[in-house]
Amino acid sequence: MVPCTNDKEHIVTKVVKFAGLTFRGLTSEALLERREKMTVIVTVNADFIVRAKDERRLAGIISDDYSTFDGQVPYWLAKVLAKPRKVKFEKISGSDFAYELLAHAAEHKKRVFFLGAAEETNRIACEVVEKRYGLEIEGYSPPLAEYPFPAEWQAETMRRIGEFKPHYVFVAFGMLKQEYWIDDNRDELQKLGVEIAIGCGGTLEFISGRIRRAPKWVQSIGMEGVYRLMMERKLFRLKRLLRSFLVFFAALR
Repeated sequence: MVPCTNDKEHIVTKVVKFAGLTFRGLTSEALLERREKMTVIVTVNADFIVRAKDERRLAGIISDDYSTFDGQVPYWLAKVLAKPRKVKFEKISGSDFAYELLAHAAEHKKRVFFLGAAEETNRIACEVVEKRYGLEIEGYSPPLAEYPFPAEWQAETMRRIGEFKPHYVFVAFGMLKQEYWIDDNRDELQKLGVEIAIGCGGTLEFISGRIRRAPKWVQSIGMEGVYRLMMERKLFRLKRLLRSFLVFFAALR
């Protein structure tokens, strides 16, 4: 085992090294543990691993925060190539873990904020969660913008979060945007009392029911990306899927 010790928090966390990256979000229990500092969760799929090769900032975020193996193929590869071999870890998909985190929020009376996705998707997702879990939840879908985000956009977003004072923030801006936004604002979010921030990609679309997730058997054979492309025939999804095949080369770093 390779323990990572934080003297301030007195927490010992197992880590594994894979594809030149450090992963410490190895179990759901580790992700849900209360810490002095805000926990940032990155659910790392094949595309993350490939892009981290050139995106040094992304690689740093993955290695420094609580990153999980999201996706059957990265999980399979890591089971063979991750070191040290004796450390056990779980496959933790963001779209699955979201429900576990929401249930945890309900159990512990935590407020939740959904940030991002389309306005209608965000609204419906909030309604679904409020009805299913009975927790305090608020949402905001800012106008579509490129990163780095405009000052007015940023100010309004932080104002909304500051007024609600959530404990858990789900950020659905899409890959890179959401991770960089959380990284940019981690100090401010922590001052507002945020305990967990997680980039959740298309999870709000699944929660709202606007997009159907791949069946379990499709996920189990590592074909969820193909299924998503069939449901949403968009060029960026095709590019993402093709790029994801490079994970087999990235895994050898």
